[in-house]
Amino acid sequence: MNSHQPTPKEGMKDPYHIWKTAIGITRWIGSPASIVIHTIAFVACFVAAAEEWIDFTQMLLILTTIVSLEAIYLAIFIQMTINYTTQELAEVSEDIEEMQEDIGEIQEDVGELQEDVEEISEDVEEFTEDEESEEVAEEARKAEQKKTLADIQADLRRLMQDITKLQKNGPPPPPSSA
Repeated sequence: MNSHQPTPKEGMKDPYHIWKTAIGITRWIGSPASIVIHTIAFVACFVAAAEEWIDFTQMLLILTTIVSLEAIYLAIFIQMTINYTTQELAEVSEDIEEMQEDIGEIQEDVGELQEDVEEISEDVEEFTEDEESEEVAEEARKAEQKKTLADIQADLRRLMQDITKLQKNGPPPPPSSA
């Protein structure tokens, strides 16, 4: 004989189904439709007693029993709703904590990215400064080349003038040997 006793989890198909039912009943009890139906039921009980369809004491006994049972079950459903809401709030709180941790990590990443951007900006500034100093050096070199070229041109003009003078004056006297 294999007698398998269902575990509590096997016995309950879906514990959330019970909680959803409790929430639904609690919502309905607090609705205007519930007030109308309860009022009609109470009036009907008193009309039944007034019309002598049922004895007044028996009607009160049945009505108070029903109202007491309804109050007990309503208290249970309300407590189940509170428990469900508390559990949901705990899960939301855990989610919020995880999000806060993620936000903290993101803020750290943003801080690191800002540091990287600052380093890149410094590198760009250094590169720009190096480039500017290279440009200044290049300009100085060009100015030196212009000056050298101007000096060479001036020397060439003097030489040409000297050659022209020599050609007009004739050949220079031979060096004397003493």
